[in-house]
Amino acid sequence: MHIHFIGIGGTAMGSVAVACRMQGHSVTGSDGPIYPPMSEVLDSAGIERYVGYDADRLRVMAPALVVVGNAISRGNAELELVLDERMAMTSMAELVGRLFISRNTSIVCSGTHGKTTTASITAWLLESAMRSPGFLIGGVPGNFTLGCRPIPEEIHDTRGGIFVSEGDEYDTAFFDKRSKFIHYRPTIAIINNLEFDHGDIFENVGAIIRSFQHMVRLIPQTGVLLVNAEDKNALVAAEGAPCHVELVGTSQQCTWQITEISEEGRSTSWSVLRSGKPYGRFTLPMPGEHNIRNATMAIAATSAAGLTADEQANGMPAFIAPKRRLEEIGIWRGCTVIDDFAHHPTAIAATLRALEQRYTGSNIHVVFEPRSNTTTRNIFQVELAQCFKGARTVCLGPINRPDRYQINERLDTNRLVNDITALGIVAHSLNPERATDNQWGSDVMHFLSSRVQPNDVVAILSNGDVGGLRKMLTLNE
Repeated sequence: MHIHFIGIGGTAMGSVAVACRMQGHSVTGSDGPIYPPMSEVLDSAGIERYVGYDADRLRVMAPALVVVGNAISRGNAELELVLDERMAMTSMAELVGRLFISRNTSIVCSGTHGKTTTASITAWLLESAMRSPGFLIGGVPGNFTLGCRPIPEEIHDTRGGIFVSEGDEYDTAFFDKRSKFIHYRPTIAIINNLEFDHGDIFENVGAIIRSFQHMVRLIPQTGVLLVNAEDKNALVAAEGAPCHVELVGTSQQCTWQITEISEEGRSTSWSVLRSGKPYGRFTLPMPGEHNIRNATMAIAATSAAGLTADEQANGMPAFIAPKRRLEEIGIWRGCTVIDDFAHHPTAIAATLRALEQRYTGSNIHVVFEPRSNTTTRNIFQVELAQCFKGARTVCLGPINRPDRYQINERLDTNRLVNDITALGIVAHSLNPERATDNQWGSDVMHFLSSRVQPNDVVAILSNGDVGGLRKMLTLNE
């Protein structure tokens, strides 16, 4: 079948396109300019891709199915042709649900934070135990070369396969405003945590809870729902679940209880009790208690899928964290440069605690770029100040695309600097006029130059380019 992807350059879209090619489909795609590494991934898979959107070209190609990316909206030339000609059209999430998951066991890893790490650990535990899972992971998983892989053909139609997906609560496409994870129809579902996020599509936390409840309603009676016992919103979303519910956490009422945590620099070890009885002891080569919860969710999920405690304990130490999750990317002036995706107050605080564990005694200098649809607004004005505790300095980049909001809706970076300074932390915000300058990273380097010492840590927290800072720091060792 010829499948054409409109918006193929996104990490998830491109990975799914490659997985379709692996299944034997003919795949083409269009987007704006596509840069490495995704351009290289698509090229190595033999996928023909085009820069720009051309209705005439698409009419000639006449694909059997068109996949419309989440970022594509009305007015796109190719999309308008698809609608005019009534071509077969779907979303990426629906394609994954129908083409890759189908009737196989579906493990959906959801939550405001930790989805990528939890899904990566889950897929790796299954892989290390020779179960050959299919998977869709939004980031770049360290143990795999691609973010999406189909279930092996020989078991795909037997209901014997397992597919692990990062269950994104963001909406599906311009024509389908349901959360993506609805299309993955979980057999085993994880709700790691649940906070307000994605302020561009959710009005409040209640709206997010409702979306998770819709996913919960799809779990079969024979399925399992794994819930963070210490997260009240996750517990609300799980109320009335039609399946078996198991709690994960540190309290005694948990089905899967985390105990005896031992922090050892770059690794963390812990024991797990299952229904009050010893289940196993595990070691994860990542710091941070939040990652222990992620890993314990993966243990519970893969147990429901048939793995033993020994198989899980054997696979866990070989796990490699996804890209941009506490990733060391270079050395600058004797400082370790860390790249991390954290862009929500809770995630930022957890990242700083993990860095304190890994780099005991080192000063931590944070560079934070307000870029997401939530942190560019003043929704977390107070919480953002508190989450930087433990840092020696904080440098705030310009707000990304501030023109999207009224002044009274935007994050007030001057107030944020004052609030962070009141905590005894040196804080600085860059000139907002530099927001359109892709080289504002040089301003950050100037700020850091007089403040860092050898053996310090520079932590870049952003889901964007940070004004070119990453390249500047790693090229100027």
